[in-house]
Amino acid sequence: MREVRIPQDRVAVLIGAKGVTKRMLQKRSGVRFSVDAEGQVLIDDETRSPDPLMVLKTADVIKAVGRGFSPERALRLLEDDEYLEVFDLKDYCNDRQLNRVRGRLIGAQGKTRRIIEDLTGVYMNVHGNTVSLIGNSVSLPIARHAVEMLLNGSEHSSVYGYLEGQRPRLRIMELGFDI
Repeated sequence: MREVRIPQDRVAVLIGAKGVTKRMLQKRSGVRFSVDAEGQVLIDDETRSPDPLMVLKTADVIKAVGRGFSPERALRLLEDDEYLEVFDLKDYCNDRQLNRVRGRLIGAQGKTRRIIEDLTGVYMNVHGNTVSLIGNSVSLPIARHAVEMLLNGSEHSSVYGYLEGQRPRLRIMELGFDI
């Protein structure tokens, strides 16, 4: 058994109305798991899935739901070459600065988050004291660098310029060419 903990307020999202989300995830992954009201998730690692990594991928999906992603977005992690990365905002600022830093990452009416997602193809979510990214091995490092730039105090225009400059590179690498 593999254990994953998620916040109590995200348990209902993981289970879904009448257990629909949990059943759908188990069906798509082929991995069984149980959830208690406290947020403890026990994953059965004795699965007979054709993909030996499916237990780990399912654990990442559960962690992503716990970090605020919708189950639909988190399911992207079941695909090959898709990864979850979680930053603890307390590593970059103190408690008094958390709201300001969250605001910088999200932007006015979600503009910054939307730009990062649109230009990189990575899903981004700010939840509690964390910012999480879901993306592939090509786009995730670019989105990670943009988030780190914001966390380290770079101006939004500098971050947008960096992302715009990476667009040609992303297109070339998505076509399967190495730079």
